[in-house]
Amino acid sequence: MSAGERRAARGALQRVACLALITATSSAAAQPASQGQGQAYPTRPVRMIVAVPPGGPADILARLVGPRLSEAMGQTVVIDNRPGANGNIAYEMAARATPDGHTFVLVAAGVTINPSLYREVRYDPVKDFAPITLGIAVPNILVVHPAVPAASVRELIALAQSRPGQIAFASAGIGTSGHLALELFKLQSRIDVVHVPYKGGGPALAELIAGQVQALFSIALAATPHIKTGRLKPLAITSGKRSQVAPGLPTVAELGFPGFEVIGWFGWLAPAKTPRAIVTRLNGEIVKVLNAPEIRERLLSQSTEPVGDSPQAFAAFIKSERDKWARVIREAGIRVE
Repeated sequence: MSAGERRAARGALQRVACLALITATSSAAAQPASQGQGQAYPTRPVRMIVAVPPGGPADILARLVGPRLSEAMGQTVVIDNRPGANGNIAYEMAARATPDGHTFVLVAAGVTINPSLYREVRYDPVKDFAPITLGIAVPNILVVHPAVPAASVRELIALAQSRPGQIAFASAGIGTSGHLALELFKLQSRIDVVHVPYKGGGPALAELIAGQVQALFSIALAATPHIKTGRLKPLAITSGKRSQVAPGLPTVAELGFPGFEVIGWFGWLAPAKTPRAIVTRLNGEIVKVLNAPEIRERLLSQSTEPVGDSPQAFAAFIKSERDKWARVIREAGIRVE
C-alpha cells in the first residue's frame, strides 16, 4: 500500500470513529431527556395517599380516578388512606416522599388552613409540594331550620342583629370549611352569633334538623337531600359564582358581600422537586379522567363540581387560599391546640 493509500485509509478510519462518537454521545444525551419527559415513568406501582378514611367525597374521587389512571399509565395506582389530624398525617408523609412521581397525595382544603390553625404543622403547603391539579370543588350552602323567620340572607342578618348572641350556628368542627365560612360571614356582616362545633357534619345536620341550632354552612353534598325533603331551608351558596350543584340559589357574594367565596375542595399534590415532566404527565392524565362525560356526571350527582386545571393555576389557588384563611383565622382568633 502506498503512502497516499495509507493516509486515505487513516482518514476514513478517523471519520468512522468520529461518527461513532457523535452517535454514542447523541444517544446518551437523548436517554435522560426521554426519561425527563416522563416516557419511562412510571416504572412501578404508584401510591395515591388520601387524607381521609374510606367513604366521603375525597375517597370517592380517588376511587373514581384511580382505576382510569392505572389504565392510562400502565401501572397500578394504589389508594392509601391515611386519615388523622385533619389531614396533617397524610400531608407530612407526602411532603417527605421521594419526588419521583411514584407517590402523590389527594389533599383537601385543610392543607392550606392547618398551618394557621395548628401550633405544630411540619409541612409548608407552598414550599413542600408541586401542585398537579385541582380536582373538585364542593360548595357550602347556608341552610336554616324551617322555623327560623328568615327567607333570605338579609333577613337572617337582620334577625341576628335583633337578637345578638342568641342565634346558634352549628359546624362540623373547628377549622372545617363550614366553620370558616361562618367566621368570614361574621367578619363581613358584623353579626354576633354563637358557634356550636360538632364532631362531624352528620351530628351538626341532625341537631339543625331537630331545631337545637338555627343555621349551618353545610357542604352541599350533605345538605341537598334535606333541602329536597323540606327539612332545611336554603338561603345561599358559598361558591364565587352560581353553581351547577344548586343553580337556583344566589351566592353570598352577590347578596352584598363581594369576594365572599368558601368552597371545600380536593386536589392532587406531588412532593416538591418532582420533575416538571412527571407533574405535567400526571396533570394531563388526571384532567382527562375528570373531563370524561361519565365521570363528570357521577361527580355532579354527588353535589360536587369537577374542575381540572393547570399546575400553575392550582399553585396560585393554593397561595390565595393559604393567605385568605390565615387572615380570617388570625382576625377571628381561632386556634386548635
